[in-house]
Amino acid sequence: MQYIKATENTMPIIKSAKKKMRKDKTRTAHNKLKKDAMRMVVKNMRRTPSTENFASLESVLDKAVKTNFIHLNKASRLKSRLSKLMATK
Repeated sequence: MQYIKATENTMPIIKSAKKKMRKDKTRTAHNKLKKDAMRMVVKNMRRTPSTENFASLESVLDKAVKTNFIHLNKASRLKSRLSKLMATK
């Protein structure tokens, strides 16, 4: 017996499932933008550690925690590790 694999190719039939699919698509795009922006700030801090970059990093990470995008401990860990980078250079 063959089973149908649930992928993006299968279209929902129920109206609420169609709406959920639309919302998931927009949320995924929004989350990807936020994630990419956060990664760019972290990379920028790793490349050129400075007080200005660290301030923007803290701001971005705090906003990500506030909106439950990342966990508080992850933000704290990143801040700690990147502040050490700033202290060494």
